[in-house]
Amino acid sequence: MLSIANKVEQLVSESPFLTEGIAAGLINLSELARQLRPQLESDLWKPVGQAAVVMALRRISERLPPQDRAAPIVLAPRTGELTTRADLAISTYRLSDSSNECQRQLLALAESCPGAFVSVTRGVHEVLVACSRPLDRMVEQAFAGERLLARVDNLTALTLRLNPETRRTPGVYHSVLKKLAWDKISVVNMMCTFSELTILLDQSQAGAAFSVLSQIVTH
Repeated sequence: MLSIANKVEQLVSESPFLTEGIAAGLINLSELARQLRPQLESDLWKPVGQAAVVMALRRISERLPPQDRAAPIVLAPRTGELTTRADLAISTYRLSDSSNECQRQLLALAESCPGAFVSVTRGVHEVLVACSRPLDRMVEQAFAGERLLARVDNLTALTLRLNPETRRTPGVYHSVLKKLAWDKISVVNMMCTFSELTILLDQSQAGAAFSVLSQIVTH
């Protein structure tokens, strides 16, 4: 069973707004403890004292890094660091014994469209295919007979090219997602390579997201 301290940490870590507010010293911990108590008592099935919650919050605040020391997001030293691709779709299939062959067929078919976007991500139980709309028929052909679990259309991909050295910087991806959350931009999916972060979102939010990402990077 979770302790009070562990449960408080879980609730705080799930909210980038609480984490940032506590780290910056902007939140009254006693008032926050009062607001968290009903949720804590419901989740832990027992009375929770105000003092115990305040103590847990103080310990969390001592461990969080100061906000003014946050490292900037460093782009790769070349032009075209932030690029967009519109009119995309993602399809999620149930992972099966034939998934590898389906992926191979799709990539072979996509060679005839060198400028198109295509990405296949294999999870534990699912396979996600993100592609440009012109490749839709190729995806359907390659994954014919596979179980389609979900599909999302009208997406835009924003790709941020990062300096490889940022892999040693804690919280780089968190900094990007936190800023998007502050501006109420919903992320549908995200994909990463060694020095690229690609975020998939609804086309209606592409302009706002591009503006946000353009502001938080350094040149």
